[in-house]
Amino acid sequence: MVVDPEQTQLDVFHFDRERDNFEAFSRANGETFWYASDLMRMLGYVALPSFRNAINRAMTACNALNISVSENFREEKREVDGKVQLDWKLSRFACYLAAMNGDTKKPQVAAAQAYFATMAEGLRLYIQSAEDVERVAIRDDVSEREKTLSGVAKSAGVTIYPYFQNAGYRGMYNCNIKDLRSAKGIPASRSPLDFMGKQELAANLFRITQTEAKIVNNNVRGQKDCESAATQVGQAVRQTMINTSGTRPESLPPADDMRQLKKGLKDAHREFKQIDKPKD
Repeated sequence: MVVDPEQTQLDVFHFDRERDNFEAFSRANGETFWYASDLMRMLGYVALPSFRNAINRAMTACNALNISVSENFREEKREVDGKVQLDWKLSRFACYLAAMNGDTKKPQVAAAQAYFATMAEGLRLYIQSAEDVERVAIRDDVSEREKTLSGVAKSAGVTIYPYFQNAGYRGMYNCNIKDLRSAKGIPASRSPLDFMGKQELAANLFRITQTEAKIVNNNVRGQKDCESAATQVGQAVRQTMINTSGTRPESLPPADDMRQLKKGLKDAHREFKQIDKPKD
């Protein structure tokens, strides 16, 4: 598909002036797509293996949004650089997610991120940086690990999970969940995790996984002892953060609402699909 140049300037954009523009690399076979092997070169990568991490993280973000991964990332074995290897057919949205998970030290990646942001109103309204996209994936990881921890805690004899959960927060933030919400202006009905930046989310993911490990490895049993273990792990993560950055976790500023970020990305997905919708 070729985008009408009288309607947009998409077809004249180059991530790298020494290569053809992004739109020129699009292919059509009932739908518009780009090969990951082409996109990686446009983004300044030299080989698919080095670009695969960005693709994997992009798939994780897509899955976290409950958007079909298979519709946006389609594996295909084909000849690339003289040898048969795994490649991907990427939708425009998949290209965006891959760029947002690319190496920002590469000027082509930074240019691509800015380019895609101009295409969709949802991105302009809600997405400020690549970190916002990373937050979505990490938040999803935290949710999955919380479910696992809940099962482990229940097996270890925890009968009042909110008390156990609060113990972990108390250790890490030196205050209860209720007080943390109040201090950061988070609605009482919402999880503090939905208002955490990348660094804070990653720290909580570590806290949750290490709490699970401590309970399992030390054979911790009973409500009281499990709460104590959660508090100890929270305190250890807190101290590590202070030692590393000099910042207490409760002093980290709240981030934009996760629901708004997801809305922006889902809106962008719909807008990108509309751009590449076959013309009658």
